[in-house]
Amino acid sequence: MLTQERKLALSEFSVGDRLSDLNRLKAELTELQSVDISEYISELPSEQRAIVFRLLRKQQATDVFEYLPTDIQESLIESLHAVDVRQLVNSMRPDDRAELFDELPARIVRLLLQQLSLEERQATAIILGYPEGTAGRIMTTEYVKLREGLTVGQALEKIRRTDEDKETIYYAYVTDDSRRLMSVVSLRQLLFTFPDVLIRDIASDRVIKVYTEMPQEEVARLMQRYDLLAVPVVDREDRLVGIVTIDDVIDVLQQEATEDIQKLAGAGGDEAALSPPIVTIQKRLPWLLLNIALYVGAASAIAPFQSVISLVPVLAVVMPILSNTSGNVAIQALSVTVRGLGIGEVTHADTFKILRKELLAGLGTAAGLGLALAILSLLWAVPAERWVSFVAGGVMIVNVFIAASLGTLLPMGLKRVGLDPALISGPLLTTTLDAVGFFTFLSLVSIALKFFG
Repeated sequence: MLTQERKLALSEFSVGDRLSDLNRLKAELTELQSVDISEYISELPSEQRAIVFRLLRKQQATDVFEYLPTDIQESLIESLHAVDVRQLVNSMRPDDRAELFDELPARIVRLLLQQLSLEERQATAIILGYPEGTAGRIMTTEYVKLREGLTVGQALEKIRRTDEDKETIYYAYVTDDSRRLMSVVSLRQLLFTFPDVLIRDIASDRVIKVYTEMPQEEVARLMQRYDLLAVPVVDREDRLVGIVTIDDVIDVLQQEATEDIQKLAGAGGDEAALSPPIVTIQKRLPWLLLNIALYVGAASAIAPFQSVISLVPVLAVVMPILSNTSGNVAIQALSVTVRGLGIGEVTHADTFKILRKELLAGLGTAAGLGLALAILSLLWAVPAERWVSFVAGGVMIVNVFIAASLGTLLPMGLKRVGLDPALISGPLLTTTLDAVGFFTFLSLVSIALKFFG
């Protein structure tokens, strides 16, 4: 991240036509990390971005470009010369290039594909041929491959000679003549083994691998579980087609966590903090309109009891507390369950364990909340209406148990049928609880009025 001092230093340069200013800025940029340069370029006015980008060295420009947001990548492609674009896109790693093509308009993708070399076009086509959200779509085809018959010395010489540009060399994968994955050897093993030792004698055949169709979330969990820097990707015939590296897994985990949080809040699921206002409106407004529709259902549960509320005014004070508290209980249970499912901590087989835990924990919670609401009702109600406190406390206890149950069972149920547990958004669950709680509370009050009214 750019420090404040560095930002001030860069702000002193004028991105104009004076050669001295540009040379000084170029020298300053060479001292920065690629991710920091991308941040600096992103904050520049659009007409100055291409000027600064052209100051970068070739490899540095490629690294910086891969860190830029997609909209800025697109604007740079449109403003750079065709030769610059061809060199830039050709030098990108296949997985980063495929990710860029996913976001760009089809007309630009077609144009860029034509400018790729045959080898890079084939590598990109392989990745784009797999469904989004799978291991095949986030893998790279740049990996170190060895043959079983090599010695350690021959393997190291081969890596020095042909694998300098591979995305990672921490692992080398041993394949047979049909490209079937046989074993794996680490760079550490190669460096600390005598040169005349055969690869087959040190390589491990207990290879942790994933298949091209595996969901990217499962790939991320597997790599996290076994502390892997990369994992090989094979097709249905066990032929090695690529690897998924740790940097891509971090992106997946961040993306999934962001989507889950936003879905739980009833947002669009892929909105960035700095998204344009129109994007924010497009992502949020449909959910908010749906929320209004849901609250119409909750309001409909209250509508038949307007005369009851007018007879017992303290209900208008007690009902918001009942609604808010039970909703919070549901969100707590929902958040813990969705997180557990998201990181692989629990599975649908643990449904009754989690439900039992939530209900047991809910015993004390329900008793405390029910007592609190009963006391508040006693304080606010006139003497003739203090019986309401017993109804309010009882309904609070019941609602807390319902909230804990739904917050656990709904995401577990969705996971069981193969759907995203985060689809159970907070607003949807709380509105459902409001409708149930209000109807139950007001129905009991209506019955009680026949005896105490």
